[in-house]
Amino acid sequence: MQFRESQAIYLQIADYVCEKILLKEWKVEERIPSVRELAVQLEVNPNTVMRTYEFLQQQEIIHNQRGIGYFVSPTALKNAQQYRKNDFVEKDLPQVFRTMYLLGMEPDELKPRFDKFKKQHFA
Repeated sequence: MQFRESQAIYLQIADYVCEKILLKEWKVEERIPSVRELAVQLEVNPNTVMRTYEFLQQQEIIHNQRGIGYFVSPTALKNAQQYRKNDFVEKDLPQVFRTMYLLGMEPDELKPRFDKFKKQHFA
């Protein structure tokens, strides 16, 4: 995983976990990698993954079953989507709008490209 300097690593890992859930690679009520397993996989400190897991528990995206491990919460899909949507609207969309304004683009110009993207990647 390539980390960006513009965002805390634990939040980037949270995005990674949310993406796995949203793509249904990690299913509801399924056990997810342990803190140590994910730390080794992503080559980060286990404390960083622990911080991520604590954050995701607060968002009700994952939950801990003591002595067994971490699992995808029943409400994970909805909560992960809402978390990522809020993050996108607050952080990424303003820059997209600025670029569109500078280039004289209107939102309706993007719809055909977005539709094509969905067909190519998720059909």
